[in-house]
Amino acid sequence: MRASTLPLFTSKNDPADAQVASHRLLARAGYIRKQASGLYAYLPFGYIVHRKVEQIVREEMDRFGGVEVSLPVITPAALWQESGRWDIMGKEMMRMEDRHTVPYTLGPTHEEAMTDLARSFLQSYKQLPINLYQIGKKYRDEIRPRYGLIRCREFTMKDAYSYHATDASLDETYQKMRECYRSIFERCGLKTIPVEADSGNMGGSGSEEFMVASEIGEETLLLCSDNACGYRSNQEKTPYICRDALQGVSTDIMQEISTPNAKTIEDVAKLLGIDTYHFVKAVIFEDKENIYLCFIPGDRELSEVKMKNISGATEYWPANAETIETLTNAKAGFTGPVGLKYKDTDTVTLPAAFPSTAEKDQNTPTRKTLHVYFDTHLKGRKGLVVGANKTDCHLKDVNEGRDFTATNTHDLVVAHAGDLCPQCKKSALTETRGIEVGHIFKLGKKYSQKMNLTVLDPNGKPLVPTMGCYGIGVGRTVATTVEQNHDDRGIIWNTALSPFKTYLVSLAKGDTEITFVDKLYNTLKNAGESVYLDDRDERAGIKFNDAELVGFPFIVTVGKRTMETGKIELKLRRTGEKLELTENELLEFLRSN
Repeated sequence: MRASTLPLFTSKNDPADAQVASHRLLARAGYIRKQASGLYAYLPFGYIVHRKVEQIVREEMDRFGGVEVSLPVITPAALWQESGRWDIMGKEMMRMEDRHTVPYTLGPTHEEAMTDLARSFLQSYKQLPINLYQIGKKYRDEIRPRYGLIRCREFTMKDAYSYHATDASLDETYQKMRECYRSIFERCGLKTIPVEADSGNMGGSGSEEFMVASEIGEETLLLCSDNACGYRSNQEKTPYICRDALQGVSTDIMQEISTPNAKTIEDVAKLLGIDTYHFVKAVIFEDKENIYLCFIPGDRELSEVKMKNISGATEYWPANAETIETLTNAKAGFTGPVGLKYKDTDTVTLPAAFPSTAEKDQNTPTRKTLHVYFDTHLKGRKGLVVGANKTDCHLKDVNEGRDFTATNTHDLVVAHAGDLCPQCKKSALTETRGIEVGHIFKLGKKYSQKMNLTVLDPNGKPLVPTMGCYGIGVGRTVATTVEQNHDDRGIIWNTALSPFKTYLVSLAKGDTEITFVDKLYNTLKNAGESVYLDDRDERAGIKFNDAELVGFPFIVTVGKRTMETGKIELKLRRTGEKLELTENELLEFLRSN
């Protein structure tokens, strides 16, 4: 292809909102253009790369037994209501009504739609297993779209859904998808870290993310420092294993102490000269119908992901001051587990005029169910400092089992680097940041059961298939590839993803030189090489800068010097190495690379 036919859309300036290399370089190199927050158009080079990623995904999915289909972008609300997710999904779901006031959604994910398709033709266990996939658009109304293609409102995903007669069959396909994903990302030139992950709104028993290590990653990954162990997990999923003995030594009688205006753990710890390790922290959330009271060690943070999974909470917010005072008879900052006015599953009646949602919805009921959770690491603790459920007061020398009982215990806290690995329980965890490019789930029967998908088993009786789900973000894969492969001059593509393999820079001035360039261009094309000829009437410096910026693997330069020496300059974009080759040598080099 010639620049005179397929123009370059490069720019000297970074987008004003570009915060990361991939956004900056893909825009400057003319691969994408922003049309609105989180909405991007793909220019020719960008669309070529996007299609190449799609094709790699398609080839590997087909190789590992996937069956491609295509689903509508718009999904009827009725399918989401069947699964029970219509009222659970938050504001990220883009909802709409047609002219008949029938509700729909712009699909953020397609478990319901694919299961509806599957139940239209699956009748017998003999048709299982089957792994249906599509490569299509997704829509999520992100509150803060950022980082260019990494977090968009509209994006392309490959999402696959497998259906199985047995859990063993699901396990087999799950392992195949792990292998498939490794192959996809290797072909794309990405180095990924597979980690254990939380299933989130998708549900299911098993989940693994494929992460690309990056300082801009929105996810924190915890890895065992012992490579022989090999434990890798998303921080939100990682169990907390305490390094030190949790038992205290105090046998003193519990006593009340005055802590005026000291509301935070840090304030009270400073006032009393006691380490936050010896405190119990209360974290309180609420939604329209429930209050969630969580007690955790004072030196740790509550994992909202773990809390959500345990409680089933979806949309919630920090409890209002009025809720806390009703619950404890004290102002915020003085809540503790000793002598609570209400117990787990009690009904708490809030003041009638109290607006009990973040949106100040006056119609929301004022009676809420209390759910009390204790972190498991509080069990057996002695010598604790806790809120006294009395304003400006705390309790000192509190023992679990004597002064309060930690019931309904769970791992509720965030694990950090330095904590013990939950797998080997010997080595410390280390921390890195990561960008998620792929995610696989064992969904179980969550969707097939709720949507009444059944097939006949060998005995002619109804069988509910178990499911798997496997997703890859195509645009995000493009962006993370750039994050891992660029320098201060521009993008560095591998041959599998580059729009063209060779960037041919023409410095030809006279007819003889122009004729030679055209002949070389046609020779390379006829040999099956992918080549882009920069035949613009521009200065050499502009052409060289653009060649570096767009990032094709090989840069070939032809001009007056070529005519004098009979040698063609070939530059390797990744290493910067330059070679002087004859036309035949150049052709042989490109064929073998």
